[in-house]
Amino acid sequence: MVDLTADLQTALWTVAEAAEAAQVRPNVVRNWKYRGVLEQADADQYGRPLFRAIDVINAEKATREKARRIYPAYAA
Repeated sequence: MVDLTADLQTALWTVAEAAEAAQVRPNVVRNWKYRGVLEQADADQYGRPLFRAIDVINAEKATREKARRIYPAYAA
C-alpha cells in the first residue's frame, strides 16, 4: 500500500508504487516516462527508475484531462 500521507514533494516511488497510487498498470507508468509525461527523479541501487510522488500524481491528472475523463464521485 502506498503511503499518501508522506511528503509528496520528496517521496520517491517505484514503478509499482506509482502504478498503485495512480490506479493504473505498471506499463502505463513506463509509457508516461517514455512519452515524456513523467520524468525519472532517481534510480534505486539496481538501476530501476524512481519517480517523485507529486510528478506521478500530476502525470495521472494530465493524462485524465487530456483524455477528458473525470474522476469518479466517491461517497463520503
